[in-house]
Amino acid sequence: MLKFLKVLFIALFAFASAEAQRSKIKTIVLDAGHGGKDPGTSHGKLKEKNIALSITLKVGKLLEDEGIKVVYTRKKDVFIPLHERGTIANKHKADLFICIHVNANPYSSKIYGSETYTMGLHKTEENLELAKRENSVILLEDNYEKNYDFDPSSPLAHIKMANYQNAFMRQSLNLASKVEKQFQKSGRKSRGVKQAGFQVLWETTMPGIYIETGYLTNATDRKILENEDGHKKIAEAIVKAIKTYKDEVEK
Repeated sequence: MLKFLKVLFIALFAFASAEAQRSKIKTIVLDAGHGGKDPGTSHGKLKEKNIALSITLKVGKLLEDEGIKVVYTRKKDVFIPLHERGTIANKHKADLFICIHVNANPYSSKIYGSETYTMGLHKTEENLELAKRENSVILLEDNYEKNYDFDPSSPLAHIKMANYQNAFMRQSLNLASKVEKQFQKSGRKSRGVKQAGFQVLWETTMPGIYIETGYLTNATDRKILENEDGHKKIAEAIVKAIKTYKDEVEK
């Protein structure tokens, strides 16, 4: 019991130190949804992959103007597998991971508005369990010590991971709520913050959100999504939310 408490104390201390290091938002990975052979949703000539990329690049430019390092999972019309998107964020040790998408509803053209998702609670538990099950595989890899930030054979690793997952959930929800609030302030209808098991968020090791900027199947949203001015307004709202979040965590 004493040994376990000692391990727990060390884990909590390590977690607190990691959180302190993450208090500065220095690097943000932006993920424009779909691309290449994967067009995403569409309406006439409008394709999600193009709209998402346009908004993403505008968000990135505004963030770069603020002195924030921005890494893009794609900057052109190319196909990027889901697992590679998360890998890019992890590789660059991003402080935030932001996915930008466009929504659609094949059953009703009346549904409109933005939605911002975080990883679902059920995925948090699955993430930890998956890591436990895969530990033996990790240990078989060459130079696994260089590829992972923790010792997968140690109980400390699992405690740290559980803490990380909980912390990221809170931070992600905080950022997501700020995005939706900014959309509302800009005159958009917000459908709120939601949770779901998006694979692209599941594989990242930092706070992450998945923004559905509007519905191509709705005429009101389409007026915003079909032109550069609309993309600019969406980008500005997202960046205002990020700046508000950044100021809050860096106090």
